[in-house]
Amino acid sequence: MVTATQTNKEQFLQQGYLKVEGVLDPETVLDPIIQEYHGVLDDLANDLFASGRISSRYEDLDFDERLMKIYQETGEAHSQYFDFSLPFQGVKEDTPFWAGPAVLNAFVNEKLLDAVEELIGPEIYSNPVQHVRIKPPEKYLPKNDQGLPVIGPTVWHQDHGVVTDEADDTNMVTTWFSLTDTPVESGPLRVVPGSHRTGLLTHCEDYEGNEPWLRGRQIPQRLFDYEEAIPMPTKRGDVIFMHKQTVHGSLSNVSEQIRWSFDLRYNPIGQNTGREAFPGFVARSRRNPESELRDPVQWKQSWLDTRSRMAKINQDGTSDVTFSRWADGHPDCEY
Repeated sequence: MVTATQTNKEQFLQQGYLKVEGVLDPETVLDPIIQEYHGVLDDLANDLFASGRISSRYEDLDFDERLMKIYQETGEAHSQYFDFSLPFQGVKEDTPFWAGPAVLNAFVNEKLLDAVEELIGPEIYSNPVQHVRIKPPEKYLPKNDQGLPVIGPTVWHQDHGVVTDEADDTNMVTTWFSLTDTPVESGPLRVVPGSHRTGLLTHCEDYEGNEPWLRGRQIPQRLFDYEEAIPMPTKRGDVIFMHKQTVHGSLSNVSEQIRWSFDLRYNPIGQNTGREAFPGFVARSRRNPESELRDPVQWKQSWLDTRSRMAKINQDGTSDVTFSRWADGHPDCEY
C-alpha cells in the first residue's frame, strides 16, 4: 500500500508539497476514465456538428487528434464538457459537465484516500473545488485576441485564493495527478517550495506585471520567490499533494501530446469547503462508514440539482455565485 509515510508528511509540512509515486493503478483507475471521456468527446462533437459549428464529427481520428481538430475549427476550448464542476457564473439548465462512475472511482480510490488520511486525518470530505485539465500542445491550438493559445500555462496562484474566507481555517489538501505521463515538455505543475509559510497572497485579475503575461487572477511574481519554482514531472499513477497556500502554476505544453490531469481537493468532514454553493461528499469516514458516498448516480444528481438551482438564480435576475475576495485596485496589483 502506497501512503505518505511520516517522513513524507514532514516533507509536506516543511515544503508545502509532496509527490508520491504509484498511488493510482493506470489500468484499473486511469484507463476507465479515458474510455469514459471518449463518450464525452462524442457528445461534444455531436452537439457542435448539429449546430453547424464543425464540418465533421471526426469519428475516424483518435482522441487527441479529434479534440485538437475540434478546437482548431471552432477556435474555442470546450473545457466545460469535460469538467466535473460548474462555472461560477452564467449557469443554465443545459450547461454541460461530466460526473461519470470512472471519475468518481478515482475520487474515492482507497490508496489515494490512504495518503490523504496521513495528511489530514481519517474523516475525509471531497471538496467541490475540483477540475479536469485537458491541455493539447500549444502550437496546435487556436489563439485568443491577445495572440495566446486558448489553453496555456496555469498562472501563479494558491488554492486558498480560490475559495471564500469561510474556509480560511479549513485544512484543505490538493491532490494532482495526470492521466498520461507528463514530462517537463508536456507542461507539468511547478511549485514554489516553502511558499505556504508566507500565508495567503494577493491575487490580481489579469495582472500584466508577470512575465509572460497571461489572463486570469494570479499572484504578482514580486510577492514570492518565483525563481525558486521547480517543475514536477510525473508518471501515470503518481500523485502530487499540495498545501492550500503553496504557490504553484504550470509550464507550457510544448510537446506533441495532450497533458491531461485531475486536481481534486479534500478537507476534514465538517470544515467549510469555501464553495458551499457546490456539492461535496463524504469520501471516507472511519467513524461512520455508512455516510461514505459510492453511488455515481447520487453524485451526479447532486450536481444536476446544483445546476438547476444556479440556473434558476440566473433566470430570476439575482446575482451569480462569486468566490473572489480581492476588489479591483488593490495596492499589490499595481505594477
